[in-house]
Amino acid sequence: MLTLRIRSRAVAFAATMLAAAPLALSPMMATPAHAIIVFDPSNYAQNVLTAARTLEQITNQITSLQNEAQMLINQAKNLASLPYNALQQLQQNVQRTQQLLQQAQGIAFNVQQIDQMFSQKYGNVSMSASNQQLVANARERWQNTVGGLQDAMRVQAGVVGNIDTNRTQMSALVSQSQGATGALQAAQAGNQILALQSQQLSDLVALLASNGRASALTEAERTAASEQGREQRRRFLTPGSGYQPGNAQMFNSGK
Repeated sequence: MLTLRIRSRAVAFAATMLAAAPLALSPMMATPAHAIIVFDPSNYAQNVLTAARTLEQITNQITSLQNEAQMLINQAKNLASLPYNALQQLQQNVQRTQQLLQQAQGIAFNVQQIDQMFSQKYGNVSMSASNQQLVANARERWQNTVGGLQDAMRVQAGVVGNIDTNRTQMSALVSQSQGATGALQAAQAGNQILALQSQQLSDLVALLASNGRASALTEAERTAASEQGREQRRRFLTPGSGYQPGNAQMFNSGK
């Protein structure tokens, strides 16, 4: 019985030692302290929030840079110059009309020359002028009137010739204005359209001036002719010295 108790105690002691053996050896087989990973949920959440905020800031910076780039592109478009220029053609049209006005016959568009010519040819008829001088003055006035009418028709023809050119320029400028990529191009197209309208107005002024000149010369000739007609009628009706009898020899008295 004693032997069995001793054996039982020995077995129990051995079992106890075996159970305690891992505890005794565990300090020798445990993982080093610096290699242990500790998970902190609050710290992890804070890191995630910080990363999200950083990402949002980066996204905002990218959006801002994109907006600035688009603004620079728009500014470049607004500063882009119009590739079409109709000014030279419009100036040529104006110069052609001016040349027609400068080629006026007889009495030109000059104030001093008009005053001088009217004083000499269209004023009061001199009572001392000869009949030949009266006829020459009347003929010169008639030539001035005919020249004025011809000049008016030439200006009319020039203005009509500009219509087709103006139509082409207007179509091109409207197309450029509608297809403008920026504010500067639209403004330049609008300025050129205004220049075209100014050129058309100058043609209209030239036309009115030439027609008015022709009408004025016609009326001036009619008035001067009326005055000259009164002077010639006065001379015709003025009593002369009459018939003065004289010696007449019908046959040769020597025979």
